[in-house]
Parts: sequence; C-alpha cells; structure tokens
Amino acid sequence: MAKSISILFIIFRLFLGGFMIYGGIQKFQKPIPEPIEVIEKAQKFSSPEKESTLQKILYISGAKQTGYFWQVLGVCELLFGLLLILQGTGFIGALFLLPITLHIFLFHLFLEADEVGELIQTSALFAINIALVLREKEKCEHLLWIKPI
Repeated sequence: MAKSISILFIIFRLFLGGFMIYGGIQKFQKPIPEPIEVIEKAQKFSSPEKESTLQKILYISGAKQTGYFWQVLGVCELLFGLLLILQGTGFIGALFLLPITLHIFLFHLFLEADEVGELIQTSALFAINIALVLREKEKCEHLLWIKPI
C-alpha cells in the first residue's frame, strides 16, 4: 500500500511539473500584443452580456502589458516545474508552486466559472499541489512551529 501511494505521488509530481513546464513555455510562444491591439480587442466585447470575456481579456492583457509580469510568471512556472520533477528538489518546487496554482485556480473560479471543465482541472492541480506539500510537511515544520524546550 505504501509503495502504491509513493507511486501515486510520483505521478502527481510528474503531472503537475509537466503541466507547469508546458504553461511556462506557452507564455513565450506568442508575441505580446501592442496596447492598441488590446484596446481594439476589448472594444469588441464591450456589451454587458460579454462582460466576463472582457474581464479576462483585460486581466491577461494587463499582465502582458507590464513588460515583465507575464515573462516572470512563465520563468517561475518553468523553474518550479523543473524543481518539482527533479528528485531532490520536489518539495521546494511544490512549495514555490503553491501561490501560482492558487492564482490559476482563483482566476478560473472568479473569471471563468462557466467553464466547468477548466475549473475542475485547475482545482485538481491546486489539490495535487496541496497534497504534495502536505506529504512532506515535516521538512518545513520546524519553521512553522515552536517546540517547547
């Protein structure tokens, strides 16, 4: 039974790490749109019934328009995904990925709640990330709890 659980957590690490590496690579696949392109695209969705689509466009385009945030997010996803896949650094990778997977989950919860499949997928990624951290929590427990002398 313990061996099956260990194999399951290895699969979790490979799945989450691979997913993050793929997402990080995708951040660099398309060129960043010019501000005028973003405005033109946003104007197409300015009607009240398309407000949720407009929010997504403005949010992601805003992250891209900073000139650094989208790229930093991509590098972090790549680096932390690699750390997660590697044997000795899996815990650090899972710990560092926690805010990123939380952010991805919350993005889909609040801005794409109608996309049930993506919401399930991102909640599974976040749950896997939490499980990976909790499995090895004793590695950082001494940082969180003061033991009596």
